[in-house]
Amino acid sequence: MRFPAPASRCLALASHLRYPTFNQLPFLISRNFSVLPSNMGSSSQPGGLPLKSLPKSWTLPSLLPPDPLYPTPLSSHNTPRDEITPRQVRNGLFTYVRPEHQSTYQLLAISPAAFKTLNLSLSEATTPEFAETVVGNKLWDFDETDESNRNYPWSQNYGGFQFGNWAGQLGDGRVISLFETTNEQTGKRYEVQLKGAGMTPYSRFADGKAVLRSSIREFIVSEALHGLGIPTTRALALTLLPEERVRRERMEPGAIVVRFAETWIRLGNFDLLRARGERGNMRVLADVVAQHVYSGWENLPARLEEGQTEPKTGVKKETVEGPKGEEQNRYSRLYRAIVRRNAATVARWQAYGFMNGVLNTDNTSIFGLSMDFGPYAFMDVFDPSYTPNHDDHMLRYSYRNQPTIIWWNLVRLGEALGEMMGIGERVDDEEYVEKGVVGEEMEKEMVGRAEKVIEQAGEEYKQVFLGEYKRLMSERLGLRGVKEDDFNGLFSPLLDAMEASELDFNLFFRRLSSVKVADLESEEGRTEQAKVFFYRDGLSETSSDDLEKVADWLAFWKERVVEDWGEGKDEERIRAMKAVNPNFTPRGWIMDELIRRVEKEGERDVLKRAIHMATYPFEDSWHGKQFDGVVYEGDADEEKRWTGDVPRGGRAMQCSCSS
Repeated sequence: MRFPAPASRCLALASHLRYPTFNQLPFLISRNFSVLPSNMGSSSQPGGLPLKSLPKSWTLPSLLPPDPLYPTPLSSHNTPRDEITPRQVRNGLFTYVRPEHQSTYQLLAISPAAFKTLNLSLSEATTPEFAETVVGNKLWDFDETDESNRNYPWSQNYGGFQFGNWAGQLGDGRVISLFETTNEQTGKRYEVQLKGAGMTPYSRFADGKAVLRSSIREFIVSEALHGLGIPTTRALALTLLPEERVRRERMEPGAIVVRFAETWIRLGNFDLLRARGERGNMRVLADVVAQHVYSGWENLPARLEEGQTEPKTGVKKETVEGPKGEEQNRYSRLYRAIVRRNAATVARWQAYGFMNGVLNTDNTSIFGLSMDFGPYAFMDVFDPSYTPNHDDHMLRYSYRNQPTIIWWNLVRLGEALGEMMGIGERVDDEEYVEKGVVGEEMEKEMVGRAEKVIEQAGEEYKQVFLGEYKRLMSERLGLRGVKEDDFNGLFSPLLDAMEASELDFNLFFRRLSSVKVADLESEEGRTEQAKVFFYRDGLSETSSDDLEKVADWLAFWKERVVEDWGEGKDEERIRAMKAVNPNFTPRGWIMDELIRRVEKEGERDVLKRAIHMATYPFEDSWHGKQFDGVVYEGDADEEKRWTGDVPRGGRAMQCSCSS
């Protein structure tokens, strides 16, 4: 059953969102090779644990129904690895499967910031135990003599809508989760997995491998988004498989990325259960998400009352809120929590000019995390219609469409959860739990109530998105608060000028951060400052009209800054702006250079430098500066080049879905 629902049409950030129905939208282990930054050892991270002492658990597979063919770890472990091949897996939400054994490998790089997040000592990166773990050769806490032992790797089963079409079962085709670990200092639990670790039942026609090219891209962007404060999955380590040749568009070297996240559950997990009519598993999965991803039913947002913008929490699990016909039970609150988190994340993408490139429902996180990076990009020349995916001929996943598409995906989730949301106060009735919706009257009430929840969630999505977007854009423009007319008076004219004058999105904000109010007092001064924002190789071709557009906008910006800060506060404002406007973003041309230098030219240290810049994106420079108590040895010339103008041939690059 489909539930028609409203959807956002955000035209790269028009001043409001409209909600039509979507029917109207179109080792060779290098034991002497250190991946640690120079002069950095375990002393730089006091309190970090050795890998063997890291708390490990297997909570998710203990709570969900397993693949019926391999109901226990032993049943999978005792099966020859090459017999675990692609097939349709029904009535199971995951499969126990171990990574393929790797005989030769080389650890290329680690993320020190990721080590810190997991409370893992940096010195572990030089140990054989760590190297064996990050390629899947070591199984932790598994006892093959104990039938009851459940400590075993697994892969998830899910489906998804790809480019708007139902694609059926997809699943973790090249991903295998090793274990969960909890940072006892922060209380956060993360699921650690390998990407490129071998075939699983969900590999379809693929080989379960990952190529070095795409692995480098994911390794860098995961940590770059985290450095920018955008919710994202993370990357711990990158390993080359030098004897593994993988066929994509060409034969390429294989690699494995170690990834981790609070959860890897996607909207596609629910899509598949809905398509197959697995009502019981739908309820089980929703309960697990609420209790173990969102940390309990009482942490979910209460129903919004008239005029309320921020929901309260603390609603008991059994409580049903709202008037007759609009009742919201706990599954409605869960849906709204997922909607709100995704709205905030896509607002941050838009504010920082980030594009995923393939926002299918199987690539959309149940926790609002950026995930599954293929043909991603950070905006160069501002173009709302730009998509980094060269296979996206209809521009479905272009920059301007990202907010709309995420809402489209969330409507599909609303359809999947619709029965449980729409049944209202009868959600725990034994007859409903056993038999579902019975009779036309019951179905009519259920559909009407579910539609109302989705419609209200759409308004919430719009509100959260716009609120977060305005906040971030205000910060990026050096404002201390948001005025009602800033969107139409400042944000939209800026984006119009950027598009018309072909300005670089992120370079504009970084360079604006250094502009002083006194330099904008006269028309001549504003015109001279406007030149700063154009690529130097095209400045001679820049028309006076383009310079005038930017200069006129700078006049409005100056007035707004003085209104917020007063006179003589340039130094303080500049510090605030540089703290939110990155100096470094891993653009497409930089990633191509990294891949060439690592894959073709055998460089290794360049990865260390790139991951460090991605981790600390707001610095003026990195070479010779102290970070976390040690001096970082970078490359000053490389830094200048990577943070300067984008080369003419490297602008608005596109990649394939295998990237």
